[in-house]
Amino acid sequence: MVTDRLLEGARATLREHGVGEEAIDVVFVPGAWELTPAARHATTMGYDAIVALGCVVRGDTPHFELICRSVTEGLTRLNAEQRTPIVLGVLTTENMAQALDRAGGTVGNLGSQAAEAALTMSDLLTKLGEGGGEG
Repeated sequence: MVTDRLLEGARATLREHGVGEEAIDVVFVPGAWELTPAARHATTMGYDAIVALGCVVRGDTPHFELICRSVTEGLTRLNAEQRTPIVLGVLTTENMAQALDRAGGTVGNLGSQAAEAALTMSDLLTKLGEGGGEG
């Protein structure tokens, strides 16, 4: 599954940077739509960063555009409102082959890239006196 590969990449990157498994909490949501409310709740829990991982593959209906826009706008709004950095690690692809390429395949792993961005933003915001904790 694509999201399993994204999670595996994120976890590996966090471990490579010295983050212990006990410091990594994973919460599963039913779909990409639910990432925003889950991230909003997580901002109240004192995390250093939040990585929202998911995958939306285009279908034959406008559902793809609606979900992708809503998730992106929702997480962007939360990022602007909260002190905890929230990283968008949601693939939006035309087909499953593209998704697999971006989840550990020929194009890399967006989960790993998102974890790297979360670490960078957490460090930056800590240096600026803005990082982590309740929003």
